[in-house]
Amino acid sequence: MIVDDERRFVTQREHPELARVETQLDGDQVVINIPGEGDFGLTASNDELRVLVWRDWVKALAGLPEASDALSRFCRKPVSLVFMPDSSFRRVDAGRVDEYRRVGFADGFPFLVTNTASLAELNTRLEVPVEMRRFRPNIVVEGADAWDEDHWQSLSIGNNRLSMVKPCSRCVMTTVDPSTGLKDAAVQPLRTLSRYRRTGEGVIFGQNAIHESPGLIRVGEPVTVNQSE
Repeated sequence: MIVDDERRFVTQREHPELARVETQLDGDQVVINIPGEGDFGLTASNDELRVLVWRDWVKALAGLPEASDALSRFCRKPVSLVFMPDSSFRRVDAGRVDEYRRVGFADGFPFLVTNTASLAELNTRLEVPVEMRRFRPNIVVEGADAWDEDHWQSLSIGNNRLSMVKPCSRCVMTTVDPSTGLKDAAVQPLRTLSRYRRTGEGVIFGQNAIHESPGLIRVGEPVTVNQSE
């Protein structure tokens, strides 16, 4: 995660250009590419600090200065890269789950499940189609009907079970083109979504989820809907 000089989290909401920072795996190491700065392997130091994510102050480890300095130049303000150690965590919204569940630096939940058919249906309403990466999911399901995910209660992927706990309400970050880091002047696709996907939870695309046990999920594995409303 990136924090400012007050140790508050920094996101694409304030800095849409961060969409252009790319990540990849090199063996077991995460590498980021910062436009105009190059590639940096992400490594934590042993320096502890407290950082703020929404209303949660949590323990973090500072990253090495090279990547933080490059990100500061890219964002045109002092920022630092931080890591969450295994000993630190935030709690998933207690109003959404019965048990004590953990999440890292993500907004609120560890998983965001989306459906390719729902994106295809949305794109029929847009003058300029958008890609799934506008919505930043970490699990994308193929083969279901559009908006079926609204009714899913749990999924099995291999030996892993996920519980859907909250519809994902979308914000202005969906209007940022990840290729350019620029916001869409027509406020799309959020404006179109708001016309027919608005509920009491907000403008909805995707479902936030939690996992029921540790496990490994592989691309291409079958997905089974265990419960549906």
